[in-house]
Amino acid sequence: MPADAIASDVLSRSVGIGLPVVQGFALVLARVAGLFSFASLPGGRSLVDFGKAMFALSLTIALYPFWPKLEATSDPWKLALWVLAEAAMGLTMGLMVALSQECLSFAMQLIATQAGYSYATSIDPTSQADSGVLPVIGQLFAGLLFFALGLDRHIISALATSLQTMPPGEVTQLQLRAPAEAILRLFSAVFVTGLRLSLPVVALLLILDLSLALMGRLNAQLQLLTVAFPAKMLLSLTIVAICAPAMAMVFEKQAFQVMETLQQFVHPPPPQGAR
Repeated sequence: MPADAIASDVLSRSVGIGLPVVQGFALVLARVAGLFSFASLPGGRSLVDFGKAMFALSLTIALYPFWPKLEATSDPWKLALWVLAEAAMGLTMGLMVALSQECLSFAMQLIATQAGYSYATSIDPTSQADSGVLPVIGQLFAGLLFFALGLDRHIISALATSLQTMPPGEVTQLQLRAPAEAILRLFSAVFVTGLRLSLPVVALLLILDLSLALMGRLNAQLQLLTVAFPAKMLLSLTIVAICAPAMAMVFEKQAFQVMETLQQFVHPPPPQGAR
């Protein structure tokens, strides 16, 4: 009897499950864990890591009907290759999800640089590093919009679909050139969307700088330096609050564009020559 069949029989008698089920669980867990490694969740670093691990494990168990029907293998190199392929696919999907939230952080970073908020830093709840106040607010705002728009349901649906269209153990046999090109286009879309979100505030701050410069030329005795920073900070906060609904609409359009790219990724085109 082959070694893998003996191991599967022993495992089935001891815990009631076979070796193919365990290997399928490991492959699905690698894909799910890779996806949620880029997820941005508020809270302490240890709490976030523990929450990601528990949620990935729970979601893997919930996706049991979609687990692949694998033939048990005793080759550790082949199994390691499968796990690495699944982790790479999960990381790719997680990167696409993270890109849907980075546009707001990038826009707030541009606004903070022009408004003078770069002098004030706060603790990023995700990385525990010093970050600007406005980028942290933008990240939290993006997280709230992410769940308010129901994008989490789209991600879980795409993950379940990928287990059917791209079964674990067969990812390397698929041609993913077209979805890969769409993923690359998302990087440029992040910068374009960030500029669109920050442009109204940056334009008004530029007008304020020109006005203060003109007043300084008219009366050189005015101490406008002490007025410029508070005025720019107050104006930027006011415009951000006014433009928040419009920012939410732009973010929604960008997020659903990312979800469409994610659907293209989990529905790869058939190989050339296949009918």
